[in-house]
Amino acid sequence: MKFKIGDSVETIDDDISGIITKISENTITVEDSDGFDLQFDAKELMIAASGNSFANAIYDIDIEAVKREKEIKKRKNVTAVKPKERHTPKFEVDLHIHHLTKSSRGMSNFEMLNLQLDTARGQLEFAMRKRIPKIVFIHGVGEGVLRQELESLFGRYNNVQFYDADYKTYGLGATEVRILQNVEP
Repeated sequence: MKFKIGDSVETIDDDISGIITKISENTITVEDSDGFDLQFDAKELMIAASGNSFANAIYDIDIEAVKREKEIKKRKNVTAVKPKERHTPKFEVDLHIHHLTKSSRGMSNFEMLNLQLDTARGQLEFAMRKRIPKIVFIHGVGEGVLRQELESLFGRYNNVQFYDADYKTYGLGATEVRILQNVEP
């Protein structure tokens, strides 16, 4: 393809177009619409479209098909969500005391338990307001005091079901709460 100074061209691979300002052997300088001079090999350029019809007579290829093919290749692959993961809760609340306060030094067991229960109550009510259907409370195994208190707390709500969380993910130290959306609290 012979280009000449003043031709309107566009690149084959990118969305760059402009006017040829300089030609030296196979290097062609193109001034884009912002006034920048860009250099290309002749094989990277084609005559720009005039209206909707490309200069297809010059080439034996369907330029639109080439452009569509290049766009398809640029799309990112979306990873499929496994059926088991589709229903796993995304909202987790870790009630270990070291996650709730900078230091538990000087706090009695009663104060630590109350902080954990207040956090659980606040997060549960937040999930209800935001219509989050499932939440996991990570309480650890220990002596089971926090777990019993959590079950007592969850039992006060009519629109809540609770059960042991997935063993493979959390072990024995977590409770999953399902919030029923259409039941009055």
